[in-house]
Amino acid sequence: MLLEDVWLRYHRHGRWVLRETTVEIGPGEVTVVLGRNGAGKSTLLQLVAGVLRPTRGRVVDRPAVVGWVPERFPADQPFTVGGYLSAMGRVAGLPGAAADRAVSRWVDRLGLGPFREVRLSRLSKGTAQKVGLARALLRPPGLLVLDEPWEGLDSGARELVPELIDEVLADGGAVLVSDHRGETVRLPGARRWTVAEGAVVEPAPSDRPALAVVELSVPAARVTDTVARLRAEGHQILRVRDHTAPPPATPPGPSSEVAR
Repeated sequence: MLLEDVWLRYHRHGRWVLRETTVEIGPGEVTVVLGRNGAGKSTLLQLVAGVLRPTRGRVVDRPAVVGWVPERFPADQPFTVGGYLSAMGRVAGLPGAAADRAVSRWVDRLGLGPFREVRLSRLSKGTAQKVGLARALLRPPGLLVLDEPWEGLDSGARELVPELIDEVLADGGAVLVSDHRGETVRLPGARRWTVAEGAVVEPAPSDRPALAVVELSVPAARVTDTVARLRAEGHQILRVRDHTAPPPATPPGPSSEVAR
């Protein structure tokens, strides 16, 4: 799929969020989108997914089946989990029986069984995010677009996301994903697009900066704010541990990523 000389702004006289953007992602490829908060990462993902249309330029060869998971699943809807997923399966073109099988598969796999008859509006953010993942995967997507997919998920579901990505890639699909939690270190073979000042850049392998692991010590009361600020600046957090805990037995290897 190709974005060819794409420009986008939200209002006729507003600032350009993206300018002169030409990027391509092919079957079996995963790309991580990086950039500061407000740089335009979500805008780029929505253009790729077809949620937004470019102001100028065009999107070419978007796969017929696109799985789209926004950063925050729109849970304020009058449906139960099971009813919503069944309806979305039919909207996606699955016949009734096939839709029911797909819903059962993903409800079981994502641990949504206890919530099947619960209304979407009563779900926690993490559980609603699982519903969004299930909806995106009811039909095998030729393109899976994930905007902060780890946000709000429990540890078991966070471990499952890279596995789901690998399955889409193995089926010949492409995956585009953004993340501020540092979880994309689980995708070591991913390409990287950086969004900054309206431009999307993919550094050549020889242009990618050397990475260093830096361990910081901050007062316990400032941990949350410090981690949030570092992530907002594009750094990847490998771990947060109490200063009284023993150091890890094996230090992070040279491939561990902290800052980009």
